[in-house]
Amino acid sequence: MKVVLALTLVGVVLAAPSYRPTPSYRPTPSYRPTPSYTPAPSYRPAPSYSPAPSYNTVPQYNFNYAVKDDYSGNDFGHEENRDGYNTQGSYYVQLPDGRLQQVTYTVNGDSGYVAQVSYQGEAQYPHYQPSYSPAPAYRPAPSYTPTPAYG
Repeated sequence: MKVVLALTLVGVVLAAPSYRPTPSYRPTPSYRPTPSYTPAPSYRPAPSYSPAPSYNTVPQYNFNYAVKDDYSGNDFGHEENRDGYNTQGSYYVQLPDGRLQQVTYTVNGDSGYVAQVSYQGEAQYPHYQPSYSPAPAYRPAPSYTPTPAYG
């Protein structure tokens, strides 16, 4: 009996008309503007650059500088000339002992750095005299003598 009841129920379900209610609203229309095409941009050809520089040229330069400050005592400078592999120059500096040290150098190809050092003036070492002498920071001994307490 259960089987008959189940088959009857399946037949009723399959025989029933499919009912789908129609929606009472309309879906919102999707807005798609009409495409407006612009012509493709016209690209200009890449600019033509001048050829790359050749680094095989012979180096050639001259430079110099000097500093003299009387307030701080700084006095130094440098000068150099180069033409190809031939370099010549000199630099100088005022030393703290009062002398002027000057270095003259040359570099010619593979000969390396050849320097000549010279000094002008006499070294001066003045006697050091401190300008500050602090006062003693000790306290004198008490001037009273304690009396013994007997108890």
